[in-house]
Amino acid sequence: MMIYLDNAATSFPKPPEVLEAVRAALAAPASPGRSGHAPALAASRLIHKARKNIARVFGISDNSRICFTANVTWSLNMVISGLGLKAGDHVLSGALEHNSTGRPLERLKREMGVDWEVVPPAKGFLSPSDFKARIRSNTRLVVLNEASNVSGALSPAGDIKEAIGSVPILLDTAQTAGAMPMDDYGQWADFIAFTGHKGLLGPTGTGGLYIKEGLTVRSLAAGGSGSRSESLVHPDFMPDAQEPGTANTHGLAGLAAGAEFILKVGPDRVRRHEMELTQSFLDLISGIPGLTVIGPGQGEMRRVSTVSVVIDGWSCSDLAVSLEKDYGIMIRAGLHCAPLAHQYLGTYPGGTTRFSFGYFNTPADVTTAARALSELARSAK
Repeated sequence: MMIYLDNAATSFPKPPEVLEAVRAALAAPASPGRSGHAPALAASRLIHKARKNIARVFGISDNSRICFTANVTWSLNMVISGLGLKAGDHVLSGALEHNSTGRPLERLKREMGVDWEVVPPAKGFLSPSDFKARIRSNTRLVVLNEASNVSGALSPAGDIKEAIGSVPILLDTAQTAGAMPMDDYGQWADFIAFTGHKGLLGPTGTGGLYIKEGLTVRSLAAGGSGSRSESLVHPDFMPDAQEPGTANTHGLAGLAAGAEFILKVGPDRVRRHEMELTQSFLDLISGIPGLTVIGPGQGEMRRVSTVSVVIDGWSCSDLAVSLEKDYGIMIRAGLHCAPLAHQYLGTYPGGTTRFSFGYFNTPADVTTAARALSELARSAK
């Protein structure tokens, strides 16, 4: 029997509603916004439903400010590369970033001379005052991974935005969207990059970006939009400005269904369930000899449901293989595409073994995983 504890990579299982929505969309002959016949109009309504549901998740009043992309990485690149940053401009980011922000920022630093500064965590957490102290007159952007995909540490995004004032903030919500209440983010966030296949329970290949009214991001691509087809100039209004080409209709149908499922269950209920599992897991593994939790430990609620561990005598990859082979437990091992985070957490280059719980996991899953770690720790050479 498989126990899936790799929800930080992609959520599983998907709700039946998501599977059915994808199947139904694939079975329809439709290209949204490209024709006036009934199936095409139905496809357009699916896209609108996805936009409307995502707007509800984040409390965004104008859903036309949401554009859909292939994933959160593409969304982050759109802002980082589309703001027109130039040599000498200053950008701040947290130190627990994923390569989806680290690599495009490093590219701008190397190729254009953008001054990228990293804010280190204090005892594992990012502090609003540390961001405020580093704001300069030439600071153009703050990039924040709201929750670490390595340690699970949750950053106070709203407080950091308040601390930095008028400087735009770009939020990477890959590990938080759908997993916690966020229905006020539309009131204060400047850019929200999200992915569809994790906490929002949608298919892979879906994601998007919210761009606050008054902010402009140069589109990384131009092409067909279904609007202003008479002009060779790509539309400059949202969402068409950021959505060239035919949409991933079946994927977005699944995303609409996933977001609807989350809204029906309630993000607060999802959050409560996942944190109960996480705290139970931390309690059960706290006394295992040779095991170290990397990041927030027992009783700490400033986290998401991602727990990284290392065990003396085990490489993280060998531990992952044994967990799957001997116990049927699926997790992720290594650097998790976040080498910068591991450098600050002291786990570079070996990495960690990562457990990440989702809404469909059970207390029995937690108990089995903790027992497996205890047995494997005892067998370490």
